[in-house]
Amino acid sequence: MAKFNIISQFLKDFSFESPNVPELFFKNDNGQAKLEINIDIQIKGAENNLFMVDLITKVHSKLNNGDKSIFLIESTYSGLVQMGEEKDEEAKKRALLIDVPTLLFPAVRALITRMTAESGFPAFVMQPVDFAKLYEDRQQQNQTAAPANNK
Repeated sequence: MAKFNIISQFLKDFSFESPNVPELFFKNDNGQAKLEINIDIQIKGAENNLFMVDLITKVHSKLNNGDKSIFLIESTYSGLVQMGEEKDEEAKKRALLIDVPTLLFPAVRALITRMTAESGFPAFVMQPVDFAKLYEDRQQQNQTAAPANNK
């Protein structure tokens, strides 16, 4: 495992929208809600083995009947990371795409929980994310897509 130190972590961008309030609160039969969660990780390299890791999260809650939006949360939570000297590029990549987001995620989870609670909706608590599985799935997708691109 590559050695790294998170120098700082911070909220870079946050947006909460609930375009159909207050009418959602006045109706008794709004139907079932569905939830879409998207997580992306972006890495920007800099000099002296410094990296900016952005954990980008989008949570969109909609009503099943009519796709009316309940709320939309978009956030970018970042960590400034100092990597140790690492010759193994795969180890470095895994640290930046798995280990760092795993450490940043609890802050994102807390922000989303608090924001939904403050909005008047029931608090939404995101389930923990297995960043190693996300990484492996993405690697598998890239390997599957690569032969198709060579045709």
